Amino acid sequence: MRPSPIILLPPAVACALGDGLENVREALFSGRSPGMRRSNAYSPGRVLTLGHADTPLPSLDAFPVPQRSRNNALLLAAFAQVEPSFRELARDIPAHRIAVVLGTSTSGIGESETAIQHYCRDFPEGYHYSQQEFGSPARMLAGYLGCTGPTYSVSTACTSSAKALISGARLLRAGLADLVVAGGADTLTRFTIAGFSSLEAVSETPCLPFSANRCGINIGEAAALFLMRRQAAGDEHAVTLAGWGEASDGHHISAPDPNGAGASSAILEALARADCPAADIGYINLHGTATRHNDAMESRVVSRLFPHCPASSTKPLTGHTLGAAGALEAVLTWLTLTDSAHRLPPHLWDGIQDPDDPALPLVALHAHACSPVRAALSTSFAFGGSNTALILKTT
Repeated sequence: MRPSPIILLPPAVACALGDGLENVREALFSGRSPGMRRSNAYSPGRVLTLGHADTPLPSLDAFPVPQRSRNNALLLAAFAQVEPSFRELARDIPAHRIAVVLGTSTSGIGESETAIQHYCRDFPEGYHYSQQEFGSPARMLAGYLGCTGPTYSVSTACTSSAKALISGARLLRAGLADLVVAGGADTLTRFTIAGFSSLEAVSETPCLPFSANRCGINIGEAAALFLMRRQAAGDEHAVTLAGWGEASDGHHISAPDPNGAGASSAILEALARADCPAADIGYINLHGTATRHNDAMESRVVSRLFPHCPASSTKPLTGHTLGAAGALEAVLTWLTLTDSAHRLPPHLWDGIQDPDDPALPLVALHAHACSPVRAALSTSFAFGGSNTALILKTT
């Protein structure tokens, strides 16, 4: 007997594309991102293209000092979009049966950056080192909601929030929770931009995934959250997390296995778990960072497994949101599955194919699928060889 499907209810999202599902939907399919702009706010002396979430942030003055960070404020701002649905669903569920699982790679590092500037004198009022702990976002949100079920954060670099969704599904399947809030949040900081810059992996101009002219990522920020539960009456036309796969190739601390063994393994595991032939996938949201090694590896894997499937990297529209990327791109995949006009997220680039990499059927601006997309794949690959694949399907 197959386990009950895991339902992904309409999500919350705040990113460079905008706030809320409808704003993000229209910006995504039109290929216009108001938050993608050049700035030196996080890289003094160097102007970079970054993905800004221009979201009004709530005050966190009512929260304990260790939970006050811009990262948590963005998370709470996004959650407000689904709070009425959460309160309705949670009304008849005991608090200990509600879980919160989040992915992040920055947490409150921005607050530590500011505090360290004052360190020679004294830490500033309102600072606590716990603000940058990875567990802070999950603790903050669970405390706000009054949830006492499993509460934790996942931090596996760029697969963090994809793994948070997978963890949420496992909690539901194992009967440890009846409702899960899962997703991720990461915000712009000098620390992450300096780190990627030291690897010569940051592009000053808009990134160009899979182009011969690609020269690195644009870093962005986002919060993306799903309410997850087992299938119930009335879910006949819902979106499910039908399958997932995880692998660790351990090839290199920052570069993927060139042959994509771990990536292939994660994708094949997701297909098997979803009981979904590769030919049934109607769209692929690529990890597509616009770095040399990632794009080369991913193009090889995707061309082998899905030679004719429409695909795109949405990172030129959002920036690479690091620990939030997996959940954010699951939201964009969710929007693709539910779009009544069958629009596909465009792949924005210069159109110059790298002759050393297999060519992929990348989605053109304003493209539509010939028929409704019923199953879609979203991939995330991270430092240390962490690989994830999510398959979303409509019921």
